[in-house]
Formats: sequence, C-alpha cells, structure tokens
Amino acid sequence: MSQPLNRSSNSHGQHHQSGSGFSAFAPGSDLVHVGSRRWFLQMGMAGLAGLSMPELLKRQALAAPQAQLTHSVQAKSVIMIWLSGGPSQLDMWDLKPQAPKEIRGPFNPIQTSVSGIEICEHMPQQAAMMDKFAIIRSMDATASNHTPTTFQACNPKSRRTNDNRDGGGYPSMGSVAAKFRGPNVPGMPGFVALADSMAADIYGAGHLGHRYEPLDGVKSAGKFGMPEGVQTTRLTDREELRQQFDRLRKHTELSPELSLQDRYVQEAYDMVLSGNVAKAFDVNRESVQVREKYGNHSFGQKSLLARRLVEAGVTFITMSDAWGHWDHHGDEVKWGGINKGLKPMLPVLDHGIATLISDLDERGLLDTTLVLVLGEFGRGPVITKTDGRGHWTPVMSMLAAGAGVPGGQVIGATDRRGGEIAERRLGPGDLGATVFKKLGIDPYGHWIKPGGRPTPLVEGPSAPIAELG
Repeated sequence: MSQPLNRSSNSHGQHHQSGSGFSAFAPGSDLVHVGSRRWFLQMGMAGLAGLSMPELLKRQALAAPQAQLTHSVQAKSVIMIWLSGGPSQLDMWDLKPQAPKEIRGPFNPIQTSVSGIEICEHMPQQAAMMDKFAIIRSMDATASNHTPTTFQACNPKSRRTNDNRDGGGYPSMGSVAAKFRGPNVPGMPGFVALADSMAADIYGAGHLGHRYEPLDGVKSAGKFGMPEGVQTTRLTDREELRQQFDRLRKHTELSPELSLQDRYVQEAYDMVLSGNVAKAFDVNRESVQVREKYGNHSFGQKSLLARRLVEAGVTFITMSDAWGHWDHHGDEVKWGGINKGLKPMLPVLDHGIATLISDLDERGLLDTTLVLVLGEFGRGPVITKTDGRGHWTPVMSMLAAGAGVPGGQVIGATDRRGGEIAERRLGPGDLGATVFKKLGIDPYGHWIKPGGRPTPLVEGPSAPIAELG
C-alpha cells in the first residue's frame, strides 16, 4: 500500500516557483518619456519590467518554435481551476458508500442527470448538469507533491525540489500555450494567472523564457489604464515615441541589442493604448445580476474574470480560490477536516463550476473553451482521528468539460477503498497531451532548452486521452 505524503507546517511558500518570477508585464524602470512627462507603463504592478535588459531581449527573441501547430483545433482557450491543497476524491467525485465508515466518510452519493453516475450530495448543481462533464477517477499523481509544479506542467519530470529550481526548467501548459499559440486576440496576454499566492499556487515558464510567464491577473486588475496626466493624442504620435527611444539609446549607451526593444515596448504600448486589457479586467462592466450570480467571493469573482478573459482573447487562464484551501488534514489545521472544513466549501465550488459552465455555454464559448478542475493529488482512504484525510498520491479525481469533451462519462475506476487505481491508469503526461492537442499544438513536438537541447513537450509514453475527444 502506498503511503500518504508528510507535510511540514511550512511546506508552502518556502520555495520559489517559476510562476512567481520575472514577468514581461511586471514592474519596471522608466523607459519612455512622452513630451515633458515621465511615462511609467503601469502593467503588472508598475510597468514593463526589464525590457531594457539585453539578456531579457535575448530570451524574448528566441528562434522559431520547434513545436508545430496542427490543423485540428478544438479549444481556443483553457480555464484550469486549481484546487490548491489536494481535493478529496472520496468525498467529492468517487464516493464509496459500501466501504466501512472510516473509509466512506460522512457524505452520501446522489444520482446525477446521467444514469449510473453518482457524486457527492453537496454538489447537486454539478449532478444536474453531468451531461456536460467527464469525471476522471484514475489519474496517477505519484510524480506529484504538494505544489502545482507537476500537474500544471503536466509533466512527471517537473517536480518540487526545494532548491529554488523547482520544476527542472520544464514549462507549464499555460506557458507552452503562450509561446506556441499566443493570445487569440492581438494585444492580449496569452497566459493569465488568477491566484492570491503566485508563489504557492502557480507554476510558470521554467526555461521556456520570461516572456511566457503568466500575467498576475489579481495584481494587474486596474493597472492597465492610461497613467494620470498622459494624453492619448500625444501617445499616438509615433514620431515622438521614436525620438524618445533614440534619446534613450544615446543616453544609456547600451549595446545594439536595444534595437529589438522598440518592438517589445511597442507591444506593451499598444496593449495599454487599445484599452482591451483594461476592459477585460473590469468586472464592473458586468451587470449586477451577473456578478451576484457568480458570487461575491474569491471563487466567484475569479471565475467571472476568467470568463471575461476568454471573451477578450486570452488563451490560458489558471485560477486558484485560495492557497491550500483543499488541504483537509483534520480539524487541527487551518482549513479543517471533512465536516467542518470541506463540507461548507463544496456548495461554493459546486455553484461556481456550474455557473461558469452555464455562462460559457449560453455565450457560445463552451464549445471552444476547455475547463479543467483538479489539484495536486488526492486524499487518503482512511479518515483520521481529527476528521480529515492525509495526502495521497496514488490516485486523484478531476473534471473536464467543454471544447469537444463528451460529457456524461466516467473515465477509469479505483478499488473498493478508493485509494488505488483499478482501471484506466492515466498520468499528467496524458492530460498534457490532451490539452495540447485540443489547442492545436502538436503534443509530440519539442521546445528548446537553454543550450539548444530539444526537449519533448510531453514526456514518456503519454498520449491524448481518447475519451476526452
């Protein structure tokens, strides 16, 4: 029998994820003057960080992609709902009502709209629309640990190492999408993360390059408007902008590599000037009824923002409601056990997922938006003395919907205790191959590591999950 992982009290936040690092949209220096005013492009926290650095320019001016786009595209966008901490498969999507009490837990299964499929009684809205969902009950998480590294990269070689080099340089799926697909609308970011703790809940670009790090959507909201005192008419004077670049070059006496900077600063310039990013992040443009429907809480507001970002042309969005929120060891820890911790959270998750799927469907976006709901691993079969469950890597459950995923099905199965895979073992590489295929990215393509080494996007004997379409 596999044993659950142990977690120290400071397992989160003590390491540095790639996703928390440098971003092409993060704070930066004053690069451009317009007229007599100083112009700090307020992107990310403050501006266009590091665009004056020749090393960043080298990274941004990478060679043509090695992975190829295919002609078959089912998904224009992906929303990954990250349940930070590891959700309990036994208390949500893979209940074992015939097992002993210490295994089956306190919740009862209910029948869904699809005959033969049962889920937790505290998720009735998902049950009512089960024809939209595929449940995977046989995802192997043995390569994973208590970070988003493995499953956001969907690569068993991408792991937490606790040496400030987590992930081994392998990129997240969002970063791969940002590089090989880019945004669906010019001037929008390709990859956006919606999380209160980027370091703990988001994995980024690794060695793929800083340009493909996720934009911190929580901190960026409200930062894309025109800086106070700057007139749009003056900013649109491209000749004035060119002269400012010329003066900057002469003043700094940097290398000829700075000639590339016009392009990257201009991209960011256009992003601010168009106003499209600022509009996408402004949830107040939604009606009161829509905002209330999603809910005035972290999960609801981030779900609404994720839908708006899809509409605006962002390709990949990863959202997390709260750091460690689904880590239900027992009543002695912050998030509590199964009854006191998980039970009140399930209706919020249930409503949030159902609202997002329904809204995407009503707006004609679900057919081209892949929605994934997962965490880093599952929970142990035996309830602890404090009414919780420990970490469990041998198996986890997850949801998939949209972008051609046939709903109303269960993929895989666990044993009678819900702790081991009994049928259809799948791994992170299989999920990654599925996502890339749906985005039109060749899952058997390569990316180039520093030093020129071709590296597979998907590692090992992995393949797109046939049941997901």
